[in-house]
Amino acid sequence: MMRRFARFACIDWSGAVGRWQPGIAIAVCETGDAAPGLVSPSGRHWSRMAVRDWLLAHADAQTDMLVGIDFSTALPFDPVGGYLPGVPGMPRDAVGLWRHVDELCAGDQHLAATAFVRHPEVAPHFRVGAVTGARFGDSRDRNGRLRVAERHAGCGRPSSCFNLVGASQVGLSSLTGMRVLHRIGGRIPVWPFDPVPTNGPVIVEIYTSIAATAAGRRRGASKMRTSTALDAALVHPAIGSVPLGGGSEAIVDHASDALLTAAWLRRAADDDALWAPTDLTAALAATEGWTFGLS
Repeated sequence: MMRRFARFACIDWSGAVGRWQPGIAIAVCETGDAAPGLVSPSGRHWSRMAVRDWLLAHADAQTDMLVGIDFSTALPFDPVGGYLPGVPGMPRDAVGLWRHVDELCAGDQHLAATAFVRHPEVAPHFRVGAVTGARFGDSRDRNGRLRVAERHAGCGRPSSCFNLVGASQVGLSSLTGMRVLHRIGGRIPVWPFDPVPTNGPVIVEIYTSIAATAAGRRRGASKMRTSTALDAALVHPAIGSVPLGGGSEAIVDHASDALLTAAWLRRAADDDALWAPTDLTAALAATEGWTFGLS
């Protein structure tokens, strides 16, 4: 039986440039069925550094908490046998990748990752705006390479971290998230790269769309922008939460994503099968990781 947690959190992430990030939201709930709540930032919005500090405070307190973060924790490695084939000095595991990204982006303020995708040896692997790099994708992955978890049938329609075009692009979010993981410095285990400890916080990668689908939202229509829509998802049998009771007022979708996913994580964390995915090999656990919620 997998460890049971007392608290559950979801961090809806953002890779945008700038110190303050309106796209970041953090929601938390406890065991039971009480409605989740948002964690307020010290200012008007969260910054990536402030999120890192929030996580480290829970590391210091050894909070019994499972934290879902909404970004890819690594770049694709399989089946080509490397993150960026042909780029010298690339690490061979995710922890090394986090360090490498942070080092290349040392000059980027606010934990941005612009320098990484602009590096002359890295840029050919990315599609940025109208420019498609010479090493971007292939005949099988015309929209960019995907990790094994992202090719999983339950993952929906994932975007490649190498495709930095359009509103659905996730590459910069993931790269900025890797900088944060490096700066946590191993003080919070990240599953499946690290084993789950018997106490203290644990981080897992999640997609908020998985929670929305579980709550009955249609694929491609997962965003909830009214409290009524969010409450309908929260009370779905798969989520089993008390509603927030906000009526029909508008809600920012970053907040609704975080709130619903925290409540979903409270139920999903007890499913032992989700901690032992069929396709998660030891090699993937070291290089690509996995999205919690995909069995």
